[in-house]
Amino acid sequence: MLLSLLPAFAFLSCQKKAPVIPVQKTADYKKATRFLYKQNDSAFYYFNKAATTSKDSLQTAMAYNQMAAIQSDAGDYFGSQESLSMSLKFLDEQAEKDRKCLASDYNELGMNSFNLKNYDGAIRNYDQAIKYSENNKFRLIFLNNKANAYQRKGAYGEALALYRSTLLHTDQRGTEYARILSNMARTKWLARPAYNAAPELLKALQIRQKEKDDWGQNASYAHLADYYSRTRPDSALFFALKMYTVARKLDSPDDRLEALQKLIRLGPALSAKGYFERHQQLNDSLQTARNASKNQFALIRYDAEKHKAENLKLQKDNTEKRYQIIKQQILFGGISLLLVAGIIATVFWYRKRKQRLDLEARERELRISQKIHDVVANGLYLVMNEIENQDQIHKGPLLDQIEILYEQSRDISYEKHEAPDGDFHVKITKLLTAFAAMDIKIAVAGNNKNVWKKVSAQARQELKQVLQELMVNMKKHSHATSVSVRFEQQDNHLHINYMDNGVGFPAEVHYGNGLTNTGNRIQHMGGTITFDTKLQKGVKIHISLPLV
Repeated sequence: MLLSLLPAFAFLSCQKKAPVIPVQKTADYKKATRFLYKQNDSAFYYFNKAATTSKDSLQTAMAYNQMAAIQSDAGDYFGSQESLSMSLKFLDEQAEKDRKCLASDYNELGMNSFNLKNYDGAIRNYDQAIKYSENNKFRLIFLNNKANAYQRKGAYGEALALYRSTLLHTDQRGTEYARILSNMARTKWLARPAYNAAPELLKALQIRQKEKDDWGQNASYAHLADYYSRTRPDSALFFALKMYTVARKLDSPDDRLEALQKLIRLGPALSAKGYFERHQQLNDSLQTARNASKNQFALIRYDAEKHKAENLKLQKDNTEKRYQIIKQQILFGGISLLLVAGIIATVFWYRKRKQRLDLEARERELRISQKIHDVVANGLYLVMNEIENQDQIHKGPLLDQIEILYEQSRDISYEKHEAPDGDFHVKITKLLTAFAAMDIKIAVAGNNKNVWKKVSAQARQELKQVLQELMVNMKKHSHATSVSVRFEQQDNHLHINYMDNGVGFPAEVHYGNGLTNTGNRIQHMGGTITFDTKLQKGVKIHISLPLV
């Protein structure tokens, strides 16, 4: 809402300004452009096809940029970030022709961070967009976006300084001036609630009405409704109703939801129930539609990757057939050529077999190394931790744990998988809370019996070792006083979110054996693990694992 832009991807997409060196767009790219804003699923499909088949790196980057904008508009901010990361891989920061697309990519990343409430990340990305922007109009928009991020962050002084500087370079009769003026007035009011922001807010609205800027009017009505909500509730209700009317005209579900929230708060009691029911229906419908879009985007990409894999397999099969023909020709060529071919084949087979045996040996060493780390190192550390945090030591349970550890270490070279355990969630809770102490609070959420139903026995044991490694690492290095671990199932994946308030990762992270093994485990199970290393304090880790 505070961005106060037309749909950002329509306004700032990198293909809207011709690059220095013209790009010959492919048929798929042109077809995708025709579907844009009409059938975005189809547009996404053809942009993805263009991105994976184009030989031009800039056009590939432009296609990923458009895909990211479509995903962002559908509320798939993480998917949008992934597409933008792909776009940036195909761009050269030193190439003049790539600068417009670089600016658009970073602005879109900034808006995704803004929508995810990561305002510091948004500011960093807007700075990059400004750095690569050579168009003054776009540069002013990026500066306004950066000021909005400062405003949401509560850094009103920095926000106002940016608004004032951009206002000086803006035509006072245009929609850009109205956007900045309205945002600046709102910021002044937020910084100082006694400030009379009405004249500036109403002036911005007047400009927008004159210019027939519906999106701008929508933003002005929202600002005015908030401003009058405490001092003149009747005026606030009037502007909230105006916002709802314009939001319906624009077919903007997010703005309709915001307007309904204001109407619920400001409207008479008899109307509030109706507004609330309308809000609930719209919110449910919007979430269902966005989840369907996310799944559709993922399916399109999956089908494209599957098709690509099938083509590679076909190429491999054709290569194999050509090899067979050549082999037959060699056989018919004579005994001498057959002998040479046999020697070559034998040498090749020997080398491949040796490589395979070496690889199997290394993989076995790695598995044993991981087991030693899990069973001996982390097991002993867990026992030490329990001793450290117990006022009285009971020999019986302690000896039982040491005996279990001894038996596990004897069988360390054998592959043993435990059978499914109905009370596995209890074991996980016991494992995590075992690291609690007088100065360390452990919070576990979502760890119930149902969350583990679709997780295989082998994956359970691997995740148990991963969680144990994270807790050991926390206890050894982070100096955290508060730890939370949250479990949830979503999109047929198990998601585990770990967070602590410790010292965090250093600027340049060098993972030790424990964290390296953790990453390897998750990768081997087909999952992902993400370490947020940009926090000023503490650690955030997200693990995602596909369910059976």
